[in-house]
Amino acid sequence: MKLFPESAIIQLEFDKVKELLAAHCRSDYARSKAGELRIHTGMKYIEPALKQAHEYKLLIQNGLYFPQEIVSNLAEELKLLSIPGAVLKEKQLGNIRRLAEDMKHIFYWFDAERKIAYPALFSVMDGSHFDKNITLLIDKVLDEEDNVKDSASRELEQIRMSLTRKRAELRRVFDRVVTKWSKSGYVSDIEEAFLNGRRVVAVHAEYKRQVRGILSGESDSRKTSFIEPEETIELNNEVFSLEYEEGREIHRILRDLTKSLMPYSDLLKSYHTISGEFDFIRAKAKFAMAIGGNYPVVEDKAQIHLIQACHPLLLLYHQRAGKAVVPVSVNLDSTNRIIVISGPNAGGKTVTLKTVGLLQMMLQSGLLVPAHPDSRMGIFKQLMIHIGDTQSLEFELSTYSAHLKNLKYLIEYANGRTLFFIDELGSGSDPHLGGAFAEVILEELTRKHALGIVTTHYLNLKAMANKTPGIMNAAMAFDEKNLLPMYKLVTGKPGSSYTFSIAERIGLQPHLIARAKKLVEEDHFRLDKLLNRAEQDLRKLEQKEKELNKLLKENERLKKEMDQVIRREKHSQQVELLKYQNKVSEERIAYMKDMERKLKQIVYDWRKAGEDEHKALLMKQLQAMLFKQKEKQVKEKVRKKLDAKYIETGGEIKPGVRARMVHNYQVGIVKELRDKKAILQLGLVPITVDIKNLVAVEERPENPVG
Repeated sequence: MKLFPESAIIQLEFDKVKELLAAHCRSDYARSKAGELRIHTGMKYIEPALKQAHEYKLLIQNGLYFPQEIVSNLAEELKLLSIPGAVLKEKQLGNIRRLAEDMKHIFYWFDAERKIAYPALFSVMDGSHFDKNITLLIDKVLDEEDNVKDSASRELEQIRMSLTRKRAELRRVFDRVVTKWSKSGYVSDIEEAFLNGRRVVAVHAEYKRQVRGILSGESDSRKTSFIEPEETIELNNEVFSLEYEEGREIHRILRDLTKSLMPYSDLLKSYHTISGEFDFIRAKAKFAMAIGGNYPVVEDKAQIHLIQACHPLLLLYHQRAGKAVVPVSVNLDSTNRIIVISGPNAGGKTVTLKTVGLLQMMLQSGLLVPAHPDSRMGIFKQLMIHIGDTQSLEFELSTYSAHLKNLKYLIEYANGRTLFFIDELGSGSDPHLGGAFAEVILEELTRKHALGIVTTHYLNLKAMANKTPGIMNAAMAFDEKNLLPMYKLVTGKPGSSYTFSIAERIGLQPHLIARAKKLVEEDHFRLDKLLNRAEQDLRKLEQKEKELNKLLKENERLKKEMDQVIRREKHSQQVELLKYQNKVSEERIAYMKDMERKLKQIVYDWRKAGEDEHKALLMKQLQAMLFKQKEKQVKEKVRKKLDAKYIETGGEIKPGVRARMVHNYQVGIVKELRDKKAILQLGLVPITVDIKNLVAVEERPENPVG
């Protein structure tokens, strides 16, 4: 991206963002990338970088493990690996092994599902592959603590075995000498030490000529002498010789191992780059989580639709202070190209301007931005700013001259892919003349289809924004009652500067304020009051709109709850209906099965029956079975008729009581009881019935005629 002026990175504080990002990096590679972070203009660079940071952020938020335990800075080792004849030390080779193992875990982590779920992260590994021979070669030589194994070569194994024996022998002889000299009182409190890799005995200086050996040195106080006993001189020489042979053999082994790894130097460099890239992506994700960064919708065109955006540095500062940040929403597109922000000083106009500029820089450098994920942002080729006093002593330029010089550059080079920010447009000169120039500049920037934000106190620019297509008014909300800024951007309306209100608030003498008001043109003063009143009315409308939206949401919630209750009730009714239908179906199935069984029995009996009498009996059974349902229907009608005439009393069955038969619903008078049976008079016919098959009834009373 082309920036004007070059100090735009510092003025919009992008350099501080890079420092915060570098603080999350663990490797030199990632820190270097953070310090040299470029602002791109091509989607092919921006989109993958944003997706990688977004995918890594999702991993962290979901508590998923990504296998990048070790981050090594191996630039020196990899450089040596490509130089013929170079020899890497044990620790350096161990670092290379850990890098290869780290890559193995990462390659294995990306299984078929994760390759699909995290395509942007997987793209970091394009063109590379895992080769297990690197770790196999190093594992043959080094143990887990990066020491050369005894088995690295047969020669080394024999040397170390000889060393072990000689050291043990030296220890026995040395202990014997120390014991003998101690008994003679020659040995000091230190007893023994090592000088130049050789074992010596510490004796009192006055006895140094009474022991046999080589004087190797003395203490600073000259009260202790260090003697190598005569008995251990030869053994020390042999141990020293074996240690030299051991070192020479280790050097040879490491040289051969380094030579064996040289063909893999390019692959290892790609591993180092991949590890650094993942560390850099991790740092971007960590930084995004610290500032509430999200991945907005990005399109390759000039546009900015920020929703609830925050300045990242201000957000972090307020978090430390325990304060809340008021987010800002800004829309810039082909319809509304320029926003003119007005309002009182210290109300947040410049912060809003810097927030949009910094977030655009962050997006085009591949960083997630602290805004709602539904935000939409475009790509710009140029970013031009004019913020603060640009007075130049070197070129003898006044504030206004420098102001016009910068604006001249903006007008000459602005185009449809330019994003510009101008703080206090037209300031530094006569308000009428400066305001006129400001109008001309805005018209020219609009004609060139540039997008940007302008802050101002000029009334003529506020009026111009209302009538010029492509330019829109906006204001920073202000609490006139308490005279405190609300740091909230309200679009569509210009704002008052609250000049006289602030003067009254700070206690300026009333007669001075009154004189100042008289000096102001009546139309100008009336317009400022009108803006003031309009802004306060807008506050009230916004408050009412919030209350209305709250009521609408509550109404919607109640409606959803009612819909759920109705759905549950309908479901319950359907379940009961299905239960009843299933019960009826089960009864019909049972009836059909019973019918089938009886028919088969009748057919079987018919074939066996020889006499006409038996066949007639079977015919009656068949008829009774086939017309059983009809009988049931007749009985049901009789039951309903009797229920309409009689009511069950549940009384005792005894002579004189009216009773109904349970099975065929006939009603009669009980004449007498015989044991467990009763004589029931049905009309003129007495019949004998079991008492348990009778129910006491009485006639229903007739409904009174009203």
